[in-house]
Amino acid sequence: MPPLSVPNWIQKHLFLHKNFADLTPAEVEELRTRLSKFKHVSPDVSVVIPAWNEENNIYRTLSTLASNTTTLKVEIVVINNNSTDSTQQVLDTLGVTSYFEPMQGITYARQTGLYKAKGKYLLCADADTFYPPHWIELMTAPMIKSASITGVYGRYAFLPEDGTDRKGLWVYEMIGNVLTGIKKRHREFMNVLGFNMGLVTEIGRETGGFKVHTARTFNNAENVEESEDGRMAIRLKTRGNLKQVTDPRAIVFTSTRKLMQDGSIVQAFLNRLKLHTKYMAEYITGPAIKVQD
Repeated sequence: MPPLSVPNWIQKHLFLHKNFADLTPAEVEELRTRLSKFKHVSPDVSVVIPAWNEENNIYRTLSTLASNTTTLKVEIVVINNNSTDSTQQVLDTLGVTSYFEPMQGITYARQTGLYKAKGKYLLCADADTFYPPHWIELMTAPMIKSASITGVYGRYAFLPEDGTDRKGLWVYEMIGNVLTGIKKRHREFMNVLGFNMGLVTEIGRETGGFKVHTARTFNNAENVEESEDGRMAIRLKTRGNLKQVTDPRAIVFTSTRKLMQDGSIVQAFLNRLKLHTKYMAEYITGPAIKVQD
């Protein structure tokens, strides 16, 4: 069950009413110091974040990741996906390892990240999402424990713009959790979302990675139903099993900005209800989706 309110661990990472340029030198240095512990040259885990014009979001995401407690060796890598704002300057100021991907689109950015990652395990994150203190440890645990688990995915909640009231979002998330359970048997790949998933890096590469036939140039691109995260999930299942991480300590909090592109929470719910109703029979009975490369 998603929490009714915003958890306390998020508060210090909000940097309320501050853009990156508004941070004090002491705040920048403190964040840079924490991030320096996540630059292992021979990591167990690579956390990869695609970013397109995220100068005033990504430092918050990085702050949450840099506060993770883990016994694993970790590298944090950002793929700058052709940003035209100051995203790269933010990354350089914070000393974050980054690579530039000139081809516009999340698919290209994630694919570049897959091949730049040095870790045995890869965790996929987004630049507008907050990651709890044990996220890295909890997400990698199933893959470390069992070689039959080739990929993992987690649960999520929305962070309201005012940072407090989540009642309407909570209802939306509860219904989403029900749909997740329905889809798990025949359409589990649809539950795997790029901002909260992980995989065995080598298997991801060997099976084709995040390649799709019609790449999304931007999020929510019209007339593009194929997603790079779902396609990766289908490929991972050809070599093993997926595992949903249900520990409440692994719930990530993501921005409502994509949700609100529909106009309101109610409209977003109605749009998704219409879509899921259309495909409900497939969720329940199949048939199975096959890899098409």
